[in-house]
Amino acid sequence: MRRLRTALCDRLGIDLPIIQAPVGSAAVPELAAAVSEAGGLGMLALTWQTPDQARRSIRRTRELTTRPFGANLVLDFPVDDLLTVCLEEKLGIISTFWGDPSPVHGRIHRAGALHLHTIGDIAEAVQAVTAGVDVVVAQGWEAGGHVRGGTTTMSLVPAIVDAVGPVRVVAAGGIADGRGVAAVLALGAQGAMLGTRFLAAAEAATHEVYRQRLIAATGADTVHTLCFDGGWPNATHRALRNTTLQRWQAAGSPPAPLRPGEDDVVAIDASGKSRPRYEDLIPLPGMTGDLSAMALYTGQSVSLVHDVLPAARLLHDIAGQAAATVDLLQSQAT
Repeated sequence: MRRLRTALCDRLGIDLPIIQAPVGSAAVPELAAAVSEAGGLGMLALTWQTPDQARRSIRRTRELTTRPFGANLVLDFPVDDLLTVCLEEKLGIISTFWGDPSPVHGRIHRAGALHLHTIGDIAEAVQAVTAGVDVVVAQGWEAGGHVRGGTTTMSLVPAIVDAVGPVRVVAAGGIADGRGVAAVLALGAQGAMLGTRFLAAAEAATHEVYRQRLIAATGADTVHTLCFDGGWPNATHRALRNTTLQRWQAAGSPPAPLRPGEDDVVAIDASGKSRPRYEDLIPLPGMTGDLSAMALYTGQSVSLVHDVLPAARLLHDIAGQAAATVDLLQSQAT
């Protein structure tokens, strides 16, 4: 796959310009390590872990791979202690999201780590580059999970490339196969970040109910909403339409605590803890209950998710299709 290699690959120490998005609780060490072992960049999502849990996650990932991997921190939450753990563990790649990266950037660079920051518009991108970040991740509106901006990937990526060059840009949102990877490379990005496709990886910590909903869904089944904001108020996200969202919309989309079924327990997790209807948590292995009523974060690219495969197989297939697409485009150009 040498022809897919970009300068970003050399910068991150990876073979393929494909990054697994930090898909919340699903981004366990087994997933991140499998992606990294296969030549991409695996990512842990550490924001909602305790420092001790984060340290164990990093060390477990290191047990599973010797290749580079990173960790994501959401700046809308207190992350100083988690960042300390990441830097103490000599993690070389730190990704941030949802806020001003300036307060944490100095610590990241002084530790010798690379700093990726996800943005949703040009102003945020310029702010990130001014702060000194090494890589800008341009997230389009069609992305799943929490979505920062309101511009589609196709429009956003070239605008960000023009605005922040020569700083490297990674594209995110609406990418689930090799054709999407090839497309964003043609737009000037040096890599692609995929989330929804890796939610259906065998190593992801996703409940089987969630996986089957992903496989059955199309992009038209997703909704850009504020419905599942229990734990992260006023944070827009994209998820599959389900009974919780339909009841909330039918009631006029009222804010908490006025939402229908506000006090309902829709699931019990593996530890026996009750999970309320509007919590910002996906169905995880070991949970029981009405799991389809939980937050089913999904991007519009879910139309391209048809099966559950090991992460290494997913990466190989995506990279192969991307290379073939690049070759096809080059042959058509000549």
